Amino acid sequence: MLAGLPATPAHAQKSADTLRIVWRDALPNVDPYFNSARTGLIVAHQAFDTLLQRDPETLQLKPLLAQFWKWLDDTTLEFELRPGVKFHNGDPLTAADVAYTFNTISAPETRVSVPSNSVWIDHAETVGDQVVRVTAKHVFPAAVEYIAMALPIWPKAYRERVGADEYSKHPIGAGPYRITRIDGVREIDLERFDDYYTDSPKGRPAIRHLVIREVPEEATQVTMLLGNQADWIWYFNTDNFDNIARVPTLQAIRAESMRYGFISLDAAGRSGIENPLTNLKVRQAIHYAIDRATIANTLVKGGARALDAPCYPSQFGCDQQAAMHYDYDPAKARQLLQEAGFKDGVDTELVTGLLPQWATAMQNYLAAVGIRARLTILVGGGATQRQLEGKAPLYGNSWGSYSINDVSAGLPYFFSGDAVDYARDPEVTRLVREGGSVTDPDARRKAYSAAIRRITEQAYFLPLWSYSTTYAFSRQLNFKPWPDELPRFYLASWK
Repeated sequence: MLAGLPATPAHAQKSADTLRIVWRDALPNVDPYFNSARTGLIVAHQAFDTLLQRDPETLQLKPLLAQFWKWLDDTTLEFELRPGVKFHNGDPLTAADVAYTFNTISAPETRVSVPSNSVWIDHAETVGDQVVRVTAKHVFPAAVEYIAMALPIWPKAYRERVGADEYSKHPIGAGPYRITRIDGVREIDLERFDDYYTDSPKGRPAIRHLVIREVPEEATQVTMLLGNQADWIWYFNTDNFDNIARVPTLQAIRAESMRYGFISLDAAGRSGIENPLTNLKVRQAIHYAIDRATIANTLVKGGARALDAPCYPSQFGCDQQAAMHYDYDPAKARQLLQEAGFKDGVDTELVTGLLPQWATAMQNYLAAVGIRARLTILVGGGATQRQLEGKAPLYGNSWGSYSINDVSAGLPYFFSGDAVDYARDPEVTRLVREGGSVTDPDARRKAYSAAIRRITEQAYFLPLWSYSTTYAFSRQLNFKPWPDELPRFYLASWK
């Protein structure tokens, strides 16, 4: 595809001080609490500040909206807010906004998209205009990580006045950029917020405008980059990497990422009473049937590697040694299907948001052993919606843990007995909760290791491979990727 395209001289949009960003995932709801997409988290970190932030270089937590914080006891955190912070509409940010946000998102009736990020919160209360206390339901040692990475602050007065639906169309935050326009699921425009507080650790953005285009077709994204209609893309096919890198006006790089791919198997039978995936041997056959290492090396590339545990290796509690290892063994897969009583194979469906070439490769591996998986590729939130509805016998996607370096940012999402949980195993749920509710590191590791062992032995969840993220952008742009897979456009600048 690249060979047939001319390399149009790319002058980016430096003259217009506008960074044009193109990615695959549309955001039907830009409100950070009502989407679970990585792109939603990225937009949130540009436009909605949190109480704390994690330094991308050191991974240390630092003050952001809060200038000080401390644990009062094992379950209570106190934050003193930074003075002089304004929301994008000019309203001052106070403790009432923080308490309103935490109390609202932790209420079950709010139905946030990722309840595991806030389900640990019991309540929040103001202690004057600038001090707020947050009380957890139980001991939750990773609380400050979640507060820093996944819990931005809403403006209470504005959101209550306009309502949740209107807020999602005209959101107001307290971040370095303000959202100026949302065009359905096609475009999001942001502008530098000139009243952003001067002592923010994020700093004042160098680039005035961000224009985010949501384009599901990878070929179109690459064409836009080559044709000077885009300045930045990511997650493109590695087959295009070297060709893009040869274009003098562009730069292509790979960077380590905390993201991993997975397939969740409907062991609980939510997708139909005739679902063969309720049979352990069928699930194990799927694990043995896919050559994950070869796909990682030849299609994903960039140092990607097959994983055994359902988490990223650097995360606290991610015990790869506790996981059952599944070699690529098609003969073993066929034998297990025979033993399960499916001598003629099985029919199922793989609903996925993974790249088509990866999904097709897995489909072919499954077909080779008699597992006929109809392939349904849905971009954006389509695949996730099918999962939530219980209509995805095999659900393939990726998970970036909201960039939180702790397995509590992944295991509770997939194994808490709610709509996302396709295992519905009480023992796994108990172990996951235990690992997230004790302060002793060894006790946490023990519980998480036991959960990982059972998850993999029962073949509830197939970890695929770690990700090495591909980026391509104008050579006129100063941009640095980070291992937590959060493009910080507020730190980018023109050369």
